[in-house]
Amino acid sequence: MKASKSKILGVLGGGQLGRMLIQSAINYNQDIHILDPDPQAPCRDIAQRFVCGSLKDFDTVYNFGKDCDIITVEIESVNTDALEKLQSEGVAVFPQPHILRLIQDKREQKKFYQQSGIPTAEFELTENKADVISKKNFLPAVNKLGKDGYDGRGVQVIRTEADLANAFDAPGLLEKLIDFDREIAVIVARNESGELKVYPSVECAFHPTANLVEFLFAPAEVSVQIEKEAQEIAKSVILKLGMVGILAVEMFVTKEGKVLVNEIAPRPHNSGHHTIEANFTSQFEQHLRAVMNWPLGDTDLRCPAAMINLLGEEGYTGEAIVEGREEAMAESGVYIHLYGKKITKPFRKMGHVTILDEEVENLKQRANRIKDLIKIKS
Repeated sequence: MKASKSKILGVLGGGQLGRMLIQSAINYNQDIHILDPDPQAPCRDIAQRFVCGSLKDFDTVYNFGKDCDIITVEIESVNTDALEKLQSEGVAVFPQPHILRLIQDKREQKKFYQQSGIPTAEFELTENKADVISKKNFLPAVNKLGKDGYDGRGVQVIRTEADLANAFDAPGLLEKLIDFDREIAVIVARNESGELKVYPSVECAFHPTANLVEFLFAPAEVSVQIEKEAQEIAKSVILKLGMVGILAVEMFVTKEGKVLVNEIAPRPHNSGHHTIEANFTSQFEQHLRAVMNWPLGDTDLRCPAAMINLLGEEGYTGEAIVEGREEAMAESGVYIHLYGKKITKPFRKMGHVTILDEEVENLKQRANRIKDLIKIKS
């Protein structure tokens, strides 16, 4: 029987994703060290070691990483130069630094899809606002900043010439506006030994103004053929990247039945939160298994599920109060996850709820009811 020495896993980022990763790691006595700029970060009190500091500062990231055997991330906006130096000195970094650098720039990400033969929407690179305006014949399109967009920021739809006044005045891209039937996501994981596992696709419904996922339904209501194609595309992306870790692949399904990659995230992702209860192996445990080079877990669904993001209510900023929690808890198959954030702000991700129900047609009705029941106010 092979025994292994315990290794320290360092995580750049101490938000809710890191928190749920730690919750999985506890089952394996796996020590997690966290670096985060927020002294009140959700991971502060549950990590074996918590360091408050910038994720973008070379020295801070390097000095934190020297004490770890393996480094991973829960956010892409980190100092990749420091990670490359750590990697050169023998610290394992997953996802690998060059992949994080690629993800940090949507322009490079789109070029990677194009060069790798991965289906994606037609696009044009732009350097500034004037460049966007000069490409008015490409409209309607989605204008995206190359760097520093996150959680819906740095993305806007430009439908007509009148909208061009709002174009981003920085390097970015214009992406053809897709008349899609639905948005889906597939999560895929790969460990250092090359073992690969893919999760069933999920269907995402976005908040009309915040550009954040509001609902998620698993499994996605797509044909067997589209499901197979989406899973093959997700596997192709992680293999062509040569990535170790967990990768969320967001896709459009067009009205003509084509599957196109929208964006990717090389970390646990909002589209996989339901897996904690709904799948045999959660995305957080799977990420842990992948970066530690442990055997990957079973990704099958235990039960159909819906997931609701609990966002801070519009018009409320201050100490968070959760309304409707006890009423929701009284329902069968309802699982509430709060992220330990003491202060609420409009549209801030404060938690999520997963609903399990064998009757798929019940899920949307129940999800809407629970969404209207639980409110995060101040």
